[in-house]
Amino acid sequence: MKVVFFSSKPYDRRYFDEANVAHGHQLVYFSHPLTTHTDLQSLSADAVCVFVNDDLGREVLTALQRRGVSLIVLRCAGFNNVDLNAAEELGLTVVRVPAYSPHAVAEHTLGLMLSLNRKIHRAYNRVREGNFSLDGLLGFDMHGRTVGIIGTGRIGALVVRIVRGMGCEVLAHDPSPNAECESLGARYVALGELYAQSDIISLHCPLSCDTHHLIDAAALAQMKDGVMLINTSRGAVIDASILVSGLKSGKIGYLGLDVYEQEGDLFFEDLSNEVIQDDVFERLVTFPNVLITGHQGYFTEDALRNIAHTSLQNVSTVERGQACDNALTSGVLRGACKE
Repeated sequence: MKVVFFSSKPYDRRYFDEANVAHGHQLVYFSHPLTTHTDLQSLSADAVCVFVNDDLGREVLTALQRRGVSLIVLRCAGFNNVDLNAAEELGLTVVRVPAYSPHAVAEHTLGLMLSLNRKIHRAYNRVREGNFSLDGLLGFDMHGRTVGIIGTGRIGALVVRIVRGMGCEVLAHDPSPNAECESLGARYVALGELYAQSDIISLHCPLSCDTHHLIDAAALAQMKDGVMLINTSRGAVIDASILVSGLKSGKIGYLGLDVYEQEGDLFFEDLSNEVIQDDVFERLVTFPNVLITGHQGYFTEDALRNIAHTSLQNVSTVERGQACDNALTSGVLRGACKE
């Protein structure tokens, strides 16, 4: 198959080219994203390979189908950027990588927790300037603290295992409780109880109609003063508009984000010589108790290798006319948002 990539980076090309030795597909790479403004008039492809911030809405999917594209290859687990109902109507197959490396994201989650707690990011800058004062760097023992985990799929379950190993109490919330988490000592509770009792809240749920702005002003009001809030799932699970006021009031004592609601205009690009127009984001980075990484949680060599291998295996399976285990089926469509 001829597969055209959008939003590709040099590291994508390296790992996909390596993996393609075993598949022999024709790979064409574009660095620009796929949006409603992308000129597709000259596109020639059997499949397109896209990432988390590419736009696969009805308008784009219709344009792709008219150009002969029959397969949408998501090199990620999430599919909130795809209009699955439109894809089904247009006869497009959509495949994804459901588990490229849950360890990568879980470990990054822990990194954000520890860095915020022990002020490692601030200490690093101080020491480089010859400032060895400990004032303002006071942390707390995580042992014995209560961690609330929202979403206990593969990644959430690993975070449960990690923080339980550190001696934390764990409260969990998920429409489908995970027996593995329960065996580790996690206790499933309603969201209200999780908000009220957790010292640290970590988000690991997919973005859907039910989880869009799950953390809003009402949810924040139920949390402990000084709560640590971590999001390595999808940006829009948190209503970004509440974060600045939450930090200013002290309700949020620590904020760690690897995703951001409006990240499509920011992440994965070098904007160091530009004026960032997102006022909320610019305000957030001024707080000393905020640590933001640019959707870096998945970014390990193991994950990139797995993403490339699984994505191209998906393409080969579909090309052979076989059923692909990683296709987004009608069962997923029934649970998807309908605009």
